[in-house]
Amino acid sequence: MQLSTRNQLKGKITEVKKGPVSTEVTMDIGGQAMVVASITTGSADRMGLKVDDTVTALIKASSVMIMK
Repeated sequence: MQLSTRNQLKGKITEVKKGPVSTEVTMDIGGQAMVVASITTGSADRMGLKVDDTVTALIKASSVMIMK
């Protein structure tokens, strides 16, 4: 599968917080940063996401803000 998304961050899931509708997935990106994604609980269940799984975050946004 080819994707147009250029920002692809491989990481390991450190936490999965399931709710009735949405699930918060936290992943460690090589010890440099944490990425938190909110996805549907149905998607999390279908993918069988769990702590220590290796996954890739695909980030496609119309704007990215940087602060110093």
